[in-house]
Amino acid sequence: MSAEVYIVGAGIHPFGRHEGVSGADQAVVATRAALADAGLSWDKIEIAVGGSNTGKPDSLVARLGLTGVAFTGVRNGCATGGVALAAAANALRAGAGEVAAVVGFDKHERGAFASDPAAYGLGAWYGSTGLMVTTQYFAMRTRRYLHEHAVPELTLAQVAARASRGGAANPNAWRRRELSVEEVLAAPMVSDPLTNLMFCQPNEGAVALILARGSRAFDLCERPVRLAAVAVRTRGPGSFEVYSPWLSPQRGGSPTVAASTDAFRTAGITAADVQVAQVQDTDCGSELIHLAETGLCADGEQTALLADGSTEVSGRLPINTDGGCLANGEPIGASGLRQVHEIVRQLQGRAAGAAVPSRPSVGFTHVYGAPGVSACTVLTTEERS
Repeated sequence: MSAEVYIVGAGIHPFGRHEGVSGADQAVVATRAALADAGLSWDKIEIAVGGSNTGKPDSLVARLGLTGVAFTGVRNGCATGGVALAAAANALRAGAGEVAAVVGFDKHERGAFASDPAAYGLGAWYGSTGLMVTTQYFAMRTRRYLHEHAVPELTLAQVAARASRGGAANPNAWRRRELSVEEVLAAPMVSDPLTNLMFCQPNEGAVALILARGSRAFDLCERPVRLAAVAVRTRGPGSFEVYSPWLSPQRGGSPTVAASTDAFRTAGITAADVQVAQVQDTDCGSELIHLAETGLCADGEQTALLADGSTEVSGRLPINTDGGCLANGEPIGASGLRQVHEIVRQLQGRAAGAAVPSRPSVGFTHVYGAPGVSACTVLTTEERS
């Protein structure tokens, strides 16, 4: 049997605030939706991987079924979903089974994430500088990037406005009101140059995917999507990442550059071949930086891409077509899987929201988390041979 891995089912619990609904409740809904999409029952799952930063994924077996399935829990900050997907795919490729389930969920309190510096191997001094508050870190990184590559603040606002249009069309998104560029720029400043409409917020939600190996995928799904590559990388020397300081005046060893390079090499394509993509956009500056770090554009090219509509759903390179983190919010464990869920549905021609009109066949996802870990995937359509 071929060791190729395919996605044959996808399910989601809408992102947002759901009073009285636990994170586990949402994970069960997403998992059952993914199983139904693949035409499977839980007892057919041979491998399970779950990601959450507020829950205990393996406890879901009490609701899904006590089948004795090997269930691995993953926690890698905002990259949790991408790492969970990689773990499941690698288990299938190693021959541990033919069908796997991946689920990610979280239920965060309102407000910014709060973390203890000691949990990341940092001294208390790091917290006292304000850099454990992620809005501070990302604003500082964005300000430097705008300066070095002559990107105007208007481009940040154009990212937020485009994301709001994607969210408005997506029934599973949290923020569903279209924003104007002027409104985004005039919003209260949080951390200069980022206004409060340029950040996503922690919230709730769940996503599940069903994976199958080899020809089994074509028995379960009329149009399975091939997971052509999935790569996970951590930071290298000189890389100044969230919750991971470095004294070098020059950045180096970015985990996003390493993960995307590896993913494209494994898939045998280049960034220029990508027809629809998701990149981590916890804030507008991060989207701009990640577009360049993944090779989807050159440094500074973002200004023209946002201005001429190239990243719109009908543009040359549609980005974050479901509204991304900016419109969906960020339940950490689910966020990376939401990206894959959206690309899978775009490639299958059944997007819940705005559909890419050119019917893309090559998609890409990128998720980034603390303290400097990135996960990238390349997804492609493939007909039965």
